[in-house]
Amino acid sequence: MAKADPPPRTADPAFRADVLAGLAAPIPAVPARWLYDRRGSELFEEITRLPEYYPTRTETALLERYCGEIAAMLGTDEAVVEFGSGSSMKTPLLLRAVHPAAYVPIDISGDFLRDAVAALRAQFPDLPIHPVEGDFMRRIELPPEIASAPKLGFFPGSTIGNLVPRTAVDLLRTMKETLGEGSRLVIGMDRTKDVEVLLAAYDDAAGVTAEFNLNLLRRINAELDGDIPVESFRHRAIWNDAMSRIEMHLEALRDLAFTVSGRRFTFSAGATIHTENSHKYGYRDSRLLLRAAGWGVVRDWTDEREYFSIILAEAEPPRFAP
Repeated sequence: MAKADPPPRTADPAFRADVLAGLAAPIPAVPARWLYDRRGSELFEEITRLPEYYPTRTETALLERYCGEIAAMLGTDEAVVEFGSGSSMKTPLLLRAVHPAAYVPIDISGDFLRDAVAALRAQFPDLPIHPVEGDFMRRIELPPEIASAPKLGFFPGSTIGNLVPRTAVDLLRTMKETLGEGSRLVIGMDRTKDVEVLLAAYDDAAGVTAEFNLNLLRRINAELDGDIPVESFRHRAIWNDAMSRIEMHLEALRDLAFTVSGRRFTFSAGATIHTENSHKYGYRDSRLLLRAAGWGVVRDWTDEREYFSIILAEAEPPRFAP
């Protein structure tokens, strides 16, 4: 008997809308969150182990060193809510120190979320875990099981740097609404540093970051009935000094025409699709960003080279006046 073909994947309407609007925009761009399908998430985990990619190992070392101090500054019976949990690789460091009442991982990639939860349940068999599949860019309704528990948000990985500042402030405000007044937030932020270090981290010698970026085009072809010639694009990472950010682009190597979901697009050689930003923050910048969203900095920790910061912030009550 012939093996049946797998059922076609149902395209996420938001993915289709963002791709079609982004490719037609005067400056073509696709939101970075769509880089993270299952394959994209796997490639990103590979990136975090590359020698050039300092953020993960630097942040992990900071968490190993200071999670005990963070736990000592918290209350008891916290529910840890992780935004964009991914593989939850750093999460056990926090969970072991805090001994939370519950853990709520939130991620847009359902398959990856389920795998990570299974691994964590094996490590923490007595910990209630309530996974939520969703887009944390919007307010999330948390599980009723943690309604009365004090909340500790966890947002590692300098993911906040993927957002332009106004959107980053909106996200931090959304997190505050999700977690509630008096909640705390542990957040990782990448610091400004030598451009050579930054460019190497986002354009590695092994080409893993390039594959991660190009996977977006493969995802578009697979899920949105596209015929983009992936081999006719290349990955580019550039430093935008005025914006204090690394930008990732997909650059057309020749004049191109292709279709996505029945719509035709043309790109000239050298034109790019902007796929990701990674903003870098100085000491004062990070505090200003958090303060603009209603979070006050309680304490921060950085490494000896000042490459990365872990910040503990607290949701502040609304202010009647400045």
